Amino acid sequence: MSEKKNLLTYEGLKKLEDELQDLKVVQRKAIAEKIKEAREQGDLSENAEYDAAKDEQRDIEARIEQIEKILKNAEVVVEDEVDLDKISVGCMVKVLDVEYDEEEEFKLVGSSEADSLNGKISNESPVGKALIGARVGDTIQVETQAGLIEYKVLEIQRSK
Repeated sequence: MSEKKNLLTYEGLKKLEDELQDLKVVQRKAIAEKIKEAREQGDLSENAEYDAAKDEQRDIEARIEQIEKILKNAEVVVEDEVDLDKISVGCMVKVLDVEYDEEEEFKLVGSSEADSLNGKISNESPVGKALIGARVGDTIQVETQAGLIEYKVLEIQRSK
């Protein structure tokens, strides 16, 4: 079974590459130093600092592995080539929440880049799935945990 592609914007790709570089170069060296210092304190069986440093090392290595897996299967969306006739990954979308008469803006991104607090929604989320392929003027309905939400697509534009 082939692994699913991880859709990324160029910004998301760069961010992951930078994090990976930091983890491999800076964080690995820092944690190795912490482990070395903790070892020098003697008995490792009751050394909380050593245990904490080893846990941190495990977390860093797990994150490195996770990022490498994402990057290995990455498919970068060229935002300059995004079709603005319909919504796709890489678009900024302005919608109207019909029930509350409020405008909202979303950037549609791949799941590994999603950050709802900053307006980045995944193409795999319920709202993202419903928006994909919609055009300006379309009204879509989305079943969410909060109930049925209706959005009218007002504008589709390239990411800023």
